Amino acid sequence: MDPVTTVLSPELLARIAARAPGYDARNEFCHEDLAELTEAGYLRAMVPAQMGGLGWDLPTLVAAQRRLAAAAPATALAVNMHHIWVSVARSMVAGGHAAFEQVLKEAAAGEIFAFGISEAGNDAVLFDSTTQAVLDDDGAVSFTGTKIFTTLSPVWTRLGLFGKDTAATGQEGETPLIFGFLEREAPGWRTIENWDTLGMRATQSHATALEGARIPAERIVRRLPVGPNPDPLVFAIFSSFLTLLAAVYTGIGDRALTLGAELVAQRRSLLSGETMDRDPDARYKLAEAQLAQLSLDSQLRGLAAEIEAGAEHGASWSPRLAALRTSATRTARKVLDLVLGVSGGAQYHRESELSRLYRDVLAGIHHPSDDESAHRTLANYTLGPL
Repeated sequence: MDPVTTVLSPELLARIAARAPGYDARNEFCHEDLAELTEAGYLRAMVPAQMGGLGWDLPTLVAAQRRLAAAAPATALAVNMHHIWVSVARSMVAGGHAAFEQVLKEAAAGEIFAFGISEAGNDAVLFDSTTQAVLDDDGAVSFTGTKIFTTLSPVWTRLGLFGKDTAATGQEGETPLIFGFLEREAPGWRTIENWDTLGMRATQSHATALEGARIPAERIVRRLPVGPNPDPLVFAIFSSFLTLLAAVYTGIGDRALTLGAELVAQRRSLLSGETMDRDPDARYKLAEAQLAQLSLDSQLRGLAAEIEAGAEHGASWSPRLAALRTSATRTARKVLDLVLGVSGGAQYHRESELSRLYRDVLAGIHHPSDDESAHRTLANYTLGPL
């Protein structure tokens, strides 16, 4: 049995899939899903085996996230954020950056990591921050600002975040961007409960207000300059985030195609008396969907393997990663459009799984790197910066 099936058994995935409509309807966090996935060891997937994890590599986790997303997209997107930090830590520790060992050890011990990076209006993403970071005399850092889309808000125990030390601006060799991990028990933060959204509702990605939230010196893991830079942390975050995000949206497309094939086989034409899987137009549309999905499949699996192997793509890494994320979210929407077009009017009802998938997939519009950012990256690579 392959390692993914060992952890994500068909029975587990079936239970998760059965709960997904209720979480969506109630706008409720996927507590039962998370409990079962934790029990199965899934949140320790990328922790090295010698540290108490499953020892998976990135391609294996990508395959697993596709299967989980096909069962419940919002659950997959929720645990994705934890997996991203573990993947980042695995990469950084392998590169000799021991400060990130705490992430691997704590993930093995059951801590849940959330992604506190996004800020309203910050199109610089990792290269600048609107969150203020104040360095204390003992090396601790206090953060003040608002983080949006804090997935896993009800349950995280560690929040990976960053902010800007404005006092360091103008100094020689300045590194004002400070990254660290906030413990849930620390004072100085609160959840802004504002997650009532079109789709991906079970992620419960509420905003987080930081009001002097203090991270001790030993939990500060990196300082970086403002602006694009080749630091390994930047690559680790972008490569992990964009690849695992693409895996989720690829999984949605996988499920949509399965549903489409089932539904056209069940529908029957009054004119011809044949089932709709014999209809030339339906066959063309599902073939078009499959064409897009198979192209994405190769792109996702190929890039995940190259990241794991440490391929030398140099300056083309950023456009490759941006292209993958853009392809994944665009393809998922295209596949849903085509499948909905052949599946009949009943799928327009809110209780339809296709209807829920269509709403979930629209969240891809807002994930970094968004369409505009991706095109800037690709244009700069192709034509040079303005």
